[in-house]
Amino acid sequence: MTSMLHRSLHTPASWAVVVLAAAAIACGAPDPAADRAGTQVSVRLEDIVVAQAESLSAGPLISGSLMPDRQATLRAEVPGTVVEVLVEPGQSVRAGQLLARLDDVALAEAAVSARAALRTATEVLAVAKRNADRNTRLAAAGAIADRDREQAEVAAMNAEAGLAEATSRLRAAEKQLQKTRFTAPFSGVVSDRSVRAGDVVQSGNPVLTVVDPSALRLEATVPVSALGAVKVGTSATFGVTGAGDRVFEGVVRRVNPVVDQNTGQVRITILVPNGDGQLVGGLFAQGTAAATTRMTLAVPLAALDLRGVTPTVRRIRGGVVESVAVELGLRDESRELIEITKGIAPGDTLLVGGAVGLAIGTRVVVTKE
Repeated sequence: MTSMLHRSLHTPASWAVVVLAAAAIACGAPDPAADRAGTQVSVRLEDIVVAQAESLSAGPLISGSLMPDRQATLRAEVPGTVVEVLVEPGQSVRAGQLLARLDDVALAEAAVSARAALRTATEVLAVAKRNADRNTRLAAAGAIADRDREQAEVAAMNAEAGLAEATSRLRAAEKQLQKTRFTAPFSGVVSDRSVRAGDVVQSGNPVLTVVDPSALRLEATVPVSALGAVKVGTSATFGVTGAGDRVFEGVVRRVNPVVDQNTGQVRITILVPNGDGQLVGGLFAQGTAAATTRMTLAVPLAALDLRGVTPTVRRIRGGVVESVAVELGLRDESRELIEITKGIAPGDTLLVGGAVGLAIGTRVVVTKE
């Protein structure tokens, strides 16, 4: 039996109906067909269900693991020794917050040297430009040869090239220095810490992982036949492991334009808001997309007998098993429920699972064991 059967039997209303049904079975008037059978069979509470109204959702099944929509793993871009790690896993951080840093003494000295070289290059260029300007005026007055003017102009151009090189070296040194500091790329929560103070890291080694828990994504697949209903913006409902009967909602954000040739399925991405923080990454989710939802009379799929031309259920009335033809409607695959549009009424007691095989006319009594 499904978990839904157990849940329906544990609601106060369902217990009341079950107790009344059991009393009717035990105290009901003898039925001629039952007398002819001459037998009485005990059925457990787990083998019966009371038909009642349920909220059904029919649509393509979806399942998969929830993952943070935004996740960043900070990796070392320069080798070095970890000086300090300022955060722990589970700690909230804000965008730009310093999280960890490497020993930066050598790179800081390189940056200081680059700044000094830039100042020198700036002075050299200034002197070269003054010489070039003076020699240009002197050459125009005929006081010096054109060769001297040209040499001063060349010296000025070389000084400009030297300044550009010094500027580039300083930028590179400062960029390398910045790589010793790890800051949060966005506001979120630290989900993993891979190093401690004193560890030596190489380029590419992971240091910290930051996730944004305010929005999660669910990667799922649907059959090609469902693409007419599943589009960007389509709603989806699902439950998650450990959350009981609570239903969560999301919206289809992407639909893969390529069909998986091995499965014939199309991958979709569902964005799930998580402002209240009730969901965490890694939870398994299962539900439906593009669902038609309504409140209606429903029974577990395990109550159906599909061996004949017309689907039937085994109903207990007056302590005797009878077969009732039913008409079916919405089918909620995720909860293993199906709508009954005709044949039974709310409050009817039905057999489920293996008990569906009991012969028509069999007298039954409900027991707890």
